[in-house]
Amino acid sequence: MSRKVLFVTGDGGDSYEALYGCQRFLEANWEPVIAAPARRRLHMVFHDSEPGWDTYVEKPGHSVEARIAITAVAAKEFAAIIILGGRAPEYLRNDASLLSLVREFAGQNKCICAIGHGIQVLVAAGLTSGHTVTGHPHVCLEVERAGGIYSEKAAVRDGRLITAQSWKSHPEFYREVLACLGP
Repeated sequence: MSRKVLFVTGDGGDSYEALYGCQRFLEANWEPVIAAPARRRLHMVFHDSEPGWDTYVEKPGHSVEARIAITAVAAKEFAAIIILGGRAPEYLRNDASLLSLVREFAGQNKCICAIGHGIQVLVAAGLTSGHTVTGHPHVCLEVERAGGIYSEKAAVRDGRLITAQSWKSHPEFYREVLACLGP
């Protein structure tokens, strides 16, 4: 089995989710690969909560390098796909090549993961119907309208589909992801 994990994001993706996830996989002797609509340096953000705000706030984050374009990815080369959150999934869910790639991972029974708003891509790909998932609370309605069951847990594993509410769920999320992938 491949020891490569695909991270998908774009401009406006969550910087902390990208950096932590890639470092966590390097620590576990896996090869993380960041993909985006184009191979280039991405403008990332930090999403966090602030007292007195009804929604999250967005601050400039560390940039990351997309090593490969989504259109150049073949699911057979990776053990898993992780759709990062932030603002990027808002437009990535409209990318037909990404939706096709996510379905390719599903067709090969690979581990499919999403954090926060990343669940929007899985909803758009039609993968949440009949499954229990979590994500950013603001996408609960999207999940339910697509036939999914929204959970308020920090992280949820439903078969080979693993989701997390936010970067605050990293411990629970990565325990499930690494258990799904095995040694």
